[in-house]
Formats: sequence, C-alpha cells, structure tokens
Amino acid sequence: MDEQHEGQEHGAEPARLPLTEARAQEMTAGLREAMDDVRRSVAVLAARVRDAHAARVWIPLGHSSWESYCAAEFGVSRAQAYRLLDVARALTAIHGAVAAHADPSRTRDTGPAAAAALDYGLSQRALIAVSGRADAVAELITRRLATLAHSGLRALDEATVRAVVRQAVRDIRTAPPPPPAEPPADPTVAALRRVVDELAASSHAIGELMLEVAPAYLSDIEAADVLALLCDQIGEPLEHGLAARRYAMSGDRRALHGTVL
Repeated sequence: MDEQHEGQEHGAEPARLPLTEARAQEMTAGLREAMDDVRRSVAVLAARVRDAHAARVWIPLGHSSWESYCAAEFGVSRAQAYRLLDVARALTAIHGAVAAHADPSRTRDTGPAAAAALDYGLSQRALIAVSGRADAVAELITRRLATLAHSGLRALDEATVRAVVRQAVRDIRTAPPPPPAEPPADPTVAALRRVVDELAASSHAIGELMLEVAPAYLSDIEAADVLALLCDQIGEPLEHGLAARRYAMSGDRRALHGTVL
C-alpha cells in the first residue's frame, strides 16, 4: 500500500494548497453574510412569533395553549416556546424605541414587515438575556437616540441606530444589580454598604475595560496572558483584573470575593 492510500485509510486529510489572501477574504465575506442572514432570520422569526401569539393562533387550530401549539406544530419544548416569546418581546420593545426617534427612510423601515425585521445585529442569546429588562433597554435606547437627535452632531442613519441599540443591549446585560431598595437603619452599616457599592461599581467599570481587551470567550488562563501587561500599566493586580472581568460578565458580586472585596 502506498503512502497516499495509507494516509487516507487512517483518516489523515489530503494535502491542501496554501490559502491565498484573496481566497481567505472571500471565505470571510461568506461567513459574514451567513451570520448576517442568521441575525435577520432571528428578527423575522421574532416578528412572526409576536403576531401569532397576539392573535392567539392556537385556538382556531384546536390547541389548548401556546406551548401545546408549538409542541404540536413545530416540535419544540415548552422552554423553547417561551424563549421565542422572550426574543419577540425584547425585539418589539427595541424597535418601538427606535421607531419613535429614527428616520424610517434611513433605517430601511419601508413597511411593517421590513420594520419588524430590521437587523440590529443582535443574537438570539442577547435578546433572551435582556427580555426580562426590555423596558430598561427601550428607555436607554430612547434616551440616547433623543440625545443624538438634539445634538445634531450625527445623523440617525442605520449604522448609528444599530450601534446605539447594540451598546444599550450590552450595557443592560452587563449592568451590576441595583442596590437594595431599603437602606439599613444603622448609619455605620449604611456607610459601609455605600463604600462596597462604590467599590463594586468601579470594579465593574474595570471589568468592562478588561473585556474590551480580553473578550468573554477567552478562559481565565488565556485572559491572564492578554491582560498581564494592561494590569501592570494601570497598577492593578492581575488577579483583581480577572475578578473584575468575571464580575462584568456575570453581574454577580461573589466574583469579587477574596480579591477586590
């Protein structure tokens, strides 16, 4: 048996010609297009889910509920059925905020279907993550678009609106939990809590900086290699920077225990 057949028999991949820069750019453009198609599909799906649920489409078809309808018609679980509603709810709130301030002609909003399917570049995961705080996202988008509109410094074109929406979703996803509604009666405890809250807030801001340099998909070990120089430059211990990064990702103050707090 010759070497070529022996290699194929053992599962080795055949030798490939070196990839040219032009071919690499072509493949990258294809991937980008496919990702954009997925995001647009999420928007279209969300709009249709919203309309179907609002119309109570399951009743004339003889189903007892939304989840039983989704299970029978599409084979999805109860959890998936309600995640679809979460996506639709979040996207509806976002589009409502955008529609109130953006120039429709600049955001491809030429009809109900196009408006609902406007691509903000948001993943299904991001929409699900903010679905419980859709009102907060919409309020933040509204405030920022209004500020831009009044400033007159930037036209509210599609790129600007998209950037505002994506940043607002990110800010709401990564915002630390609000402090307790009822402050403690003991003034010493109240003062100590304020110090802890301020320290947590500053740690969250540092964590956001860390995430800019070492994105969330990197492990702590990989992030440490990337962040060592940055932490040294800003005078922050590396373990504190990693803890702040974990806090920015989770919003859970326990990520800071043993380091910052």
